[in-house]
Amino acid sequence: MDQKAKLVAAAERLFDRHGFTATGMDRVTVLASMSSRTLYKLAGGKTALIAATLAERNRRFMQLLEVRSVDALFAALEDWVRVEGARGCLFLRAQGETGGDAPEISAAVMADKAAFRNRVAAIVAMETGGAGEAALTEQIVVLFEGATAAAVYRGPDAVAAARSAASVLVEAARS
Repeated sequence: MDQKAKLVAAAERLFDRHGFTATGMDRVTVLASMSSRTLYKLAGGKTALIAATLAERNRRFMQLLEVRSVDALFAALEDWVRVEGARGCLFLRAQGETGGDAPEISAAVMADKAAFRNRVAAIVAMETGGAGEAALTEQIVVLFEGATAAAVYRGPDAVAAARSAASVLVEAARS
């Protein structure tokens, strides 16, 4: 793993666990085992590091969502919650903590949400052949986002409940 990847991985762990505001760059340097000079040379500043971390998180998460059904989409979320933990959406947490005042972070959040919605739309189209596609896509996105948030306090059961509701919606769209 190169130094930049090591830095971003360390930052992701800390930001995800402790939040963006509470995580100082000194903690990142310790976890990444690098000097602050190297960190700033590789990342620029904290805002740039947050944006790089979000880009990497988006890459990993979207890779997980390379599935062909709505059921598999929720199964992937269940796996994510079990492996990565349930602390809510890192992108929405970044937006909330920065108040939308950092254009790089807002752009990363909007790009992630657009990519996610497009992925859901493609899955819905595969499953329904276009029947009620736009409405069903929005419903699945809301169920998925809601399950991600509810998993913080309910665990994987929240995702299982959303998965079940999504199944009902997909069957209704096919009929």
